[in-house]
Amino acid sequence: MSTVRLQKFLADGGIAARRKSEVLITEGRVMVNGRVVKELGSKVDPARDRVTVDGEAVVALEHFYVIFNKPKGCITALTDDRDRPVVMDYLPNLPIPVKPVGRLDFYTEGLLLLTNDGELASRLLSAGYHVPKTYHAKIRGTITPQDLERLRTGVRLDDGTVTMPAEVAELPAESRHSWIALTIYEGKQRQIHRMFEALGFEVQKLQRVAFASLTFHGLRVGDARELTQLELNELRDVVELDHSAAARGVWRVEREDTDITRRARAKQREERELARLENEAGRERNAAKRVASGDDDDGDFDEDEFDDRYMGGDDADADDDDDAPAPASPRGAFGGAERAPRVPQPAVAAPRGPRGGFGSDERGPRGASASGPRGAAPRGASPRGGFGGDERGPRSAGPRGAAPRGAGPRGGFGGDE
Repeated sequence: MSTVRLQKFLADGGIAARRKSEVLITEGRVMVNGRVVKELGSKVDPARDRVTVDGEAVVALEHFYVIFNKPKGCITALTDDRDRPVVMDYLPNLPIPVKPVGRLDFYTEGLLLLTNDGELASRLLSAGYHVPKTYHAKIRGTITPQDLERLRTGVRLDDGTVTMPAEVAELPAESRHSWIALTIYEGKQRQIHRMFEALGFEVQKLQRVAFASLTFHGLRVGDARELTQLELNELRDVVELDHSAAARGVWRVEREDTDITRRARAKQREERELARLENEAGRERNAAKRVASGDDDDGDFDEDEFDDRYMGGDDADADDDDDAPAPASPRGAFGGAERAPRVPQPAVAAPRGPRGGFGSDERGPRGASASGPRGAAPRGASPRGGFGGDERGPRSAGPRGAAPRGAGPRGGFGGDE
């Protein structure tokens, strides 16, 4: 394959039109075989040279041209971050990636061209070539000859600009509303809608029936096909390009081919939207319940409400000179700020218990032993309750409750009773 200019190679690869490709080259964003090339006259061999733009490889693709009769209710884009239907939903199995040339509004139907020929797309959209675009518009109300003349000469829009002269004709209609055929030679945003709004009319339906030399005749809404060589040559003539590009006119898709996938995606979108609405309704119900129950619906922590509900009053640190000081809580109470004062108790001397009593501070009288005359007891016997006694002592012969001298009190440490 012969060599081609670098900017043409980039345009053929669908990177950008030639003018934009020249900017990419001069900015140093294009590399050929690993070397930055900034010269506009540079040439490359598509079969041998490796070209990258911002580090991404560029491959020269065959040019591909698609005409599509866009239905209303889809976006003129490849993808949509809001998950709305896009024109690519109607164009499955494209042999070569293409992009829309210009755009149609969400509710506007009609002819749309898609291609990867960047040079052709750039010229078709350029204001310098004044490419004609023809629309059929349904207008609410009856339009007058004076209104048609204003459209032909130019209308001042809401931003102060005046439109170029347009070709206007009223179409026969069997209704109380008017149908207008309008051909414009520029492409302002929502231009047709704004032109009729400047005259006090509302556009109810809008359909593009022709773009440059192309028409939508023989193409149903939702159908798409590849251009023929004759159509492509005529289209390139409009923008003064040669006939070097080729079109086979083979590829075609009908709207029935995409019904299943489009309906499945539409069902998924409906389910997601229904789930979103149900979540919003649930949040609104919860908010209404909080308001009805007296709870704050903003979800913020309310310190005063917490004090009133759980602390029994206002915060002790609140700046309110009229409030009396809160009484001190007893020691250990929940939230008590100070300890309660201790109440003095009279000192009472505890009686000394006999030896072996629980908690006794002094020894009690010794039990009888073999050598002591006091409280003689049988040899080896310990008094009842005595610490370490092996046998019980003899029970007293006195009245119940009288214990022999030296016996521990009832319940003493180690006692049985």
